[in-house]
Amino acid sequence: MARIAGVDLPRNKRIEIGLTYIYGVGRSSSRKILEQLNIDPNMKTDDLTESQINNIRKTLDSEHRVEGELRTEVSMSIKRLMDLGCYRGLRHRKSLPVRGQRTHTNSRTRKGPRRGAVKKKALTKK
Repeated sequence: MARIAGVDLPRNKRIEIGLTYIYGVGRSSSRKILEQLNIDPNMKTDDLTESQINNIRKTLDSEHRVEGELRTEVSMSIKRLMDLGCYRGLRHRKSLPVRGQRTHTNSRTRKGPRRGAVKKKALTKK
């Protein structure tokens, strides 16, 4: 099992797809890395040699921000916006959509489940 950047790559997938399990590596950057290292993108992750795995590791370390480093950078950017108090920062603070989407009917993912109106119990005489 190949372990790159702290992530275990899936065994029976093509290496082009397997690299996308690493945070910060998508299909296009995966293709570029494999093309640069002359590795067949259709090769399964189990079939990689140790030298190929090491080459992929070196390329990711030197040329790409992945996993923890990228996550901290993204969270620091969001924190900076929130500290500035700009519109995008305020939207992040309130857990609302940041990029101009409507919120009247949609954005349940961002806002969470609906909170229904609280109903009072009717008084009953005995």
